[in-house]
Amino acid sequence: MSELPRCPQCGSQYTYMDGSLYICPECAHEWSIDGEAETADMGQVVKDANGNVLQDGDSVVVIKDLRIKGSSSVVKVGTKVKNIRLVEGDHNIDCRIDGIGAMQLKSEFVKKA
Repeated sequence: MSELPRCPQCGSQYTYMDGSLYICPECAHEWSIDGEAETADMGQVVKDANGNVLQDGDSVVVIKDLRIKGSSSVVKVGTKVKNIRLVEGDHNIDCRIDGIGAMQLKSEFVKKA
């Protein structure tokens, strides 16, 4: 029996082959047999509330009223935010909102415009 590679996402040893893919049963990560190194170097993937992949420079729309910590201001539903930057961390969108200023948002509260 040949030695299968460990999962690049969670490190599980229980990977298996299905056609032209390796699959990890523990975290459900799938990667190509031919391009193992490609998926490991992809980096951070940020998705909006609908599952669309976000990129730097995208415009997004807020889908929920968001209270601003330490202030009485609120970011209202439907607020359009232009030219976002993706960052590492819990709040993975760095942006500037007209009338409010610079702030960080979670991708789960926005959708791609």
